[in-house]
Amino acid sequence: MSNTSDRGMPLEDFYRHATEIVRSIETVIDGKRDAVNMALTVLLAEGHILIEDVPGVGKTMLARALARSVDCSVNRIQFTPDLLPSDITGVSIYNQVEREFEFKPGPIFANIVIGDEINRASPKTQSALLESMEEGQVTVDGSTSVLASPFTVIATQNPVEMEGTYPLPEAQRDRFMARISMGYPDEAAEIAMLRTRESTSPLANVVPVVSTVQLISMIATVREVFVSWAVEQYAVSIAQATRRNRDLRLGASPRATLHLVRAAKARAALDGREFVLPDDIDALAIPVLSHRLIPTSRLAGDGAPFAVGAVADIIARIVAATPVPLGAVGPA
Repeated sequence: MSNTSDRGMPLEDFYRHATEIVRSIETVIDGKRDAVNMALTVLLAEGHILIEDVPGVGKTMLARALARSVDCSVNRIQFTPDLLPSDITGVSIYNQVEREFEFKPGPIFANIVIGDEINRASPKTQSALLESMEEGQVTVDGSTSVLASPFTVIATQNPVEMEGTYPLPEAQRDRFMARISMGYPDEAAEIAMLRTRESTSPLANVVPVVSTVQLISMIATVREVFVSWAVEQYAVSIAQATRRNRDLRLGASPRATLHLVRAAKARAALDGREFVLPDDIDALAIPVLSHRLIPTSRLAGDGAPFAVGAVADIIARIVAATPVPLGAVGPA
């Protein structure tokens, strides 16, 4: 394969670049390899990621470290209750000289958009992202503008039970390919943070390790990963099982199934494989599906943290009970 922007690169080059990105991020985020790998998986799978956790555990730091490690255009949006949809998408301004309206692009026009504390904005403002995240375009005053490619939203949010937050609508959550949590650092990582960040921020030393052209080629490599009929059937069976489960009021959407397979292709490539295994589906089922599913009132009644854990347990049981269809998983 030729190393061009519209075709994938050899897997050894793909793996080398991916390793460089991970190392770059880990100069800022220590001891969170799973979260780092998941963020990179979503980026390469052309998805959007939601990082949810309590304040101060490095959600925004992870987003900024990933963005700085890639030589792409990056914009950051700080979501607040008074943020307007036009503050995100842009606005048409009348040019008195030309006597016509000119569109002034908003911060959504970038390769990587960091949405900080996305659930502090009103539902109306959150909905301004729907078209952008699904179709890669923005429509303002009847005029449609295409966004940059590649395009990824890395959003952070605080748990919904915290003061000043608005729960994301189901349609908004479904646009995110995966949701991850950072968790608290272990003791050694927290001590190291105290020693290294007293005078300077580690972000200051992060430089791009992959160009835009290389990133596009890496994404093309992921697209070329083979998915057999057996693995596709396995992913669909898991999604359909969530729709039949008595403990879930809302199961996985068809978009969720598509995102699950796309993420599995990226995971396979990061593991050095040209084909997806059922194990890839198993590993990604919870981060890709859990934020889309709504438990019954019986499970949700004890609060959001319990509901999140309950949904993860339900997905784990569904995955364990779903048989893998017989058939080859690799290319013929």
